[in-house]
Amino acid sequence: MIISITIPAYKSKFLNEAIESVFNQTCKEWELIIVDDCSPEDLFSIVKPYLEDKRIRYYRNDKNCGAVDVVDNWNICLNYCTGDYVICMGDDDRLLPCCLEEYEKLIEKYPDLNVYHALTQIIDETGKIIDHQEERPEFETVNEMILHQWKDNRKQFLGDFIISRNWLNKNGGYVKFPLGYSSDWATANLAAKEKGIANSQKIMFEYRINSNSISRSQNLRKAVEACNDACKWYSEQFREKLPHFYRQYFITSMTDMIYLDIKSCPLSGSFYWWAHHRDLGISKTKILNVCLRGILASFRS
Repeated sequence: MIISITIPAYKSKFLNEAIESVFNQTCKEWELIIVDDCSPEDLFSIVKPYLEDKRIRYYRNDKNCGAVDVVDNWNICLNYCTGDYVICMGDDDRLLPCCLEEYEKLIEKYPDLNVYHALTQIIDETGKIIDHQEERPEFETVNEMILHQWKDNRKQFLGDFIISRNWLNKNGGYVKFPLGYSSDWATANLAAKEKGIANSQKIMFEYRINSNSISRSQNLRKAVEACNDACKWYSEQFREKLPHFYRQYFITSMTDMIYLDIKSCPLSGSFYWWAHHRDLGISKTKILNVCLRGILASFRS
């Protein structure tokens, strides 16, 4: 079994740590694909010392995919993979040394699944552990997975999952929503739709909370659009598997972002969302309430 680790890279600050975490694996059967998304930072100088190892390959996009189309770079990375399974991690995340070995054990125990999940701890910019995911059963159905993701706002991230490369290729790669909003969950849920998912019981991955991460705060309107797209996608893909509160989950997510947009731009934001609330399936009463709260909050601040 060969595992492909991909890093769709743009930032240099923690890239060396991400690469080192792959080289520190107890399992040595892997390939590392780094795709530089036409970054203005010198990523190649960081990668160059590692290129003598034939397991690592570096590519640079001719054109920047950008934050809105970030999933395009995930799929560009996928196109370069040759492994049996794929992990797509951030350029500031880290695999713990046991990660690939533990995945191999999990895959051996549940060989017919398309997706597996690593128990993850969350670190800050200094590498200090600040939080961790709650444990999940070793096996769960997609219904159980979705319920806990949405009901408990479960902390899961793109790099937590390892997915069959053949399955990804057959299904068009990672599910694309603007800004990558819910694209990680959607892809993993779709991969688990028929056969379920196996969860590790050991911490294997570190997700970094980073001030340089792509922020939706500058793209709130695009994020709301993405949230609405995700809602429609789930209703098409999982009709009978969705929890009863699924629509309310997305409405709440959208109104929270709309509130922030109106708070920062009270006049233009209120007019914009009043004109578009029907497209989002948000009632007049609810959008009016959000507009008033956002305007009042803007005055207080």
